[in-house]
Amino acid sequence: MPPQPPGTSWHLRCNSGIGFVVDLVGAVLFLLTAWALYVLLKPVNKNIALLFLLLNLGGVAVWCFSDLFLIASQLLLSGADYLKVFQSDQLQALSMACLYIYKNGFSGVSQIFFSAWLFPLGYLVFKSGFLPRILGIVLMVECFGWLLFPIQFFFFPGNLVLFYLSSAVGFIGEFSLMLWLLIMGAKDQKPA
Repeated sequence: MPPQPPGTSWHLRCNSGIGFVVDLVGAVLFLLTAWALYVLLKPVNKNIALLFLLLNLGGVAVWCFSDLFLIASQLLLSGADYLKVFQSDQLQALSMACLYIYKNGFSGVSQIFFSAWLFPLGYLVFKSGFLPRILGIVLMVECFGWLLFPIQFFFFPGNLVLFYLSSAVGFIGEFSLMLWLLIMGAKDQKPA
């Protein structure tokens, strides 16, 4: 069942700004993570490392632009004097439209960039020599798994099977890389 404008508008007024701030912090942290991986993997191949950093930056830019629609949805419900020319149900509908635009930007468009950055990242992990090659392979496969998410979002919006599949693949690759870097670090591997 789709969200109902009156209930959603009430929640937006009660939690004004929290979602926006949390979303922006998430975007900044994601970009900083990509930068740290760029610094780590730049010695392997500077151009490919720059490619994955730029793809990540593209996704973060779309993400942050989409956040503007979160602000717009809250402004429409603020009760400001200049909005009094609109009926309450019109403002709620416009606010919901802004939320749907945000959702399409973040869940659809930015995810294309976020899936694409994983292939060059995986390639560099594979070629690095100081990270397990299997992690690189998993990240490259994960690129195609995450591409299923925007395809499902735009072409099969009611079907969540592709979302669950892409989430499972995504969890394995990114979580494994994070755990490896936290526990083992990026140390030279001895050849077998």
